[in-house]
Amino acid sequence: MKVEALLFGGVAAFFGAAAALYGVWSRADPAGTAALIVAFGMAALVSFFCAVSYVRHGPRPQDRKEAEVAESAGPVEFFPPHSSWPIVTALGFALAATGVVFGLWLFLIGFGVLARGVAGMVFQYVNRGVGQGE
Repeated sequence: MKVEALLFGGVAAFFGAAAALYGVWSRADPAGTAALIVAFGMAALVSFFCAVSYVRHGPRPQDRKEAEVAESAGPVEFFPPHSSWPIVTALGFALAATGVVFGLWLFLIGFGVLARGVAGMVFQYVNRGVGQGE
């Protein structure tokens, strides 16, 4: 993840410099400056995640020049077989978007369903591997 952290760090630095220059040169367009600042934030967030992953897990075989291809063999990661939480999340978003048109009461119900769906997706497999020796 070290290479990815450096790559996205470079992208973040580019967007940060572009936002600063654009903000100075185009005083009449705050929307463009805001968009560049958001792009900087997103790239910086990915760079930070990759850097923290590299510090926690150490170098991967892809990060070392002397690594063999066979070192990266094996299971990649856990992929959930099925989940109903994306449907709940989509329903919550649809209700919240409809609530923008029809009233605050429907928006609040939709936001509650949306929050429950997102929490369900985040915490669905939080206890996976506990007690199984992983």
